[in-house]
Amino acid sequence: MPRLFIFGLGYTARFIAARFERRGWEVISTGSEGTLSFGDEGSVRLALADADHVLSSVPPGREGRGEPLDPVLHLYADALKGRALSYLSSTGVYGDTGGAWVDESAPIGTGRRTARSEADAAWRALGARVYRLPGIYGPGRSIFERLAEGRAHRIDLPGQVFSRVHVKDIAAGVLAGIAAPGGAYNLADDLPCAQNRLVEEACRLTGTPPPPLQSLEQADLSPMALAFYAENRRVTNGKAKAVLGWRPRYPTYVEGLRALRATTSPTMASTAPAPASSDQR
Repeated sequence: MPRLFIFGLGYTARFIAARFERRGWEVISTGSEGTLSFGDEGSVRLALADADHVLSSVPPGREGRGEPLDPVLHLYADALKGRALSYLSSTGVYGDTGGAWVDESAPIGTGRRTARSEADAAWRALGARVYRLPGIYGPGRSIFERLAEGRAHRIDLPGQVFSRVHVKDIAAGVLAGIAAPGGAYNLADDLPCAQNRLVEEACRLTGTPPPPLQSLEQADLSPMALAFYAENRRVTNGKAKAVLGWRPRYPTYVEGLRALRATTSPTMASTAPAPASSDQR
């Protein structure tokens, strides 16, 4: 039985683990829901030695806090050399493109996520398949939950677009790339669009009044959410399709939201959502 070792069994990694297990893989992981403690170096190194593939979903350390650039590489880089590796990165490494399309050949490190860009480069230097992910949504983590909790916003930013991807499509992409050449791969759906369109479609599906259109100042967003809206880009997925043979099951937010609505029916707020202090991608 092939073995997958996952550093950091978070939201996205749990879907990846389930996908691999359905294909007959044994999955060993670290994290609060994992099978091993990240800091138990002896056990982790033994498990790595028996792993056929290693995936890290652990984010880089926070800048200015004295934390290591990448906690996994800080402790285990020597045990990862020469192994089959995958790493979950972010399309935030591309920075702001003014709404233009961007692919894997574009320079990185010009955006707000300097540490992520450096970690991205470090994993590629080890030969990893680096999956650059845009806004992630899926069961339990979507616009439906934000509507129900009164945290959804419609921001008046004409021309602002984002890319996104369903978590199950990420899992399919990582599995499809298990034997692919190392390098960067964008896993994004086929239709970058304004966040407002996503909110409005979710409201239509649930019969919920859309939240009012607001300026960034009126929405009173957190610094993290403001930084998110400061970037504007479209992410192409052509390389993943050509090299991995990957096709998103949910090619746009429309299919993704309909599938989520068909399987979950969260209670919607009866009044228009009030402005919140933070916004979740």
